[in-house]
Amino acid sequence: MKLAICTDVFGDLSFTQMLDKVKSLGIDAVEMTAGGWGGCRHVPAQELLADESRRKAYQEEFVKRGMEIAALNCSGNQLCPGEMGRQHTKTIYDTAVLAGKLGVKKLVMMSGLPAGAPGDTTPNWFTSTVSWPDYMVESVRYQWEDVAVPWWKDFVAHCKENGVEQIAIEEFPCQLVHNPETLLRLRDAVDPMIGINMDPSHLMVMGADPISGLRALEGAIYHIHGKDARIERGLCDVNGLTETKPVTDSKNRTWNYVAVGCGKDLQWWKEFFSVAHMMGYDGYVSLEMEDLTMSVEAGLHTSIDALEQTISR
Repeated sequence: MKLAICTDVFGDLSFTQMLDKVKSLGIDAVEMTAGGWGGCRHVPAQELLADESRRKAYQEEFVKRGMEIAALNCSGNQLCPGEMGRQHTKTIYDTAVLAGKLGVKKLVMMSGLPAGAPGDTTPNWFTSTVSWPDYMVESVRYQWEDVAVPWWKDFVAHCKENGVEQIAIEEFPCQLVHNPETLLRLRDAVDPMIGINMDPSHLMVMGADPISGLRALEGAIYHIHGKDARIERGLCDVNGLTETKPVTDSKNRTWNYVAVGCGKDLQWWKEFFSVAHMMGYDGYVSLEMEDLTMSVEAGLHTSIDALEQTISR
């Protein structure tokens, strides 16, 4: 495995400044947002699509630093009804074209989340039993069969036409794919080029065990995010894991995203990467730094130190 980094954390830096910063941290690969919700600060997608000379100059910046693109990230909600869904779909389709032109073989995405019924204007994440009220049975069927699977079949065909080989879907809360079971459901219904971007922090905050999740996903692990979460003692015991407070309200939340090693200890992370290797994964581990309990610089160095000690090489 090799260490990469998600570059949105360097959103205040220009493209070349970002590359120099990453290189100074001892990292030679980047995951950059190019569509969806991402800031896309370092991927001027439309310029790169329109101008071959611009693309060549862009790629040369990587070559002269001995760096590469681990993946292009276009996570968003393309299944959302209305303008958001249309905009995200366009940027996601454009990202696949750009990946082909840049020689990038992997996209990191989210599954998207549809509305609960035709005509609804807001996505609806169902998390309780469909047994009662019984209207949820049809809603969940509609989300999967009428919206998600057709969209993904079309997009997979588009990716194949553009040379993309893997789509790594992040199992994110409030998305249709939010755990191993739902990832496998989509993969089985669409195509095996769909696999998981295993972000262990999301399973942690939903009460699941990411290491067990890896074992359930042998052959379908396409990317890993190096990201930790901490269940906050005392607060979670009272209020549980369902948390709607803003991420900035760290001291009052029942869980928080934290630097790697500040939630689970290094022994846990060693086992996590060991099992990932056993399940056949030897690709990039992309650090995603979203710890708001410390400075960005402290979070970066804490996470890099922990990952360097624990990833399976």
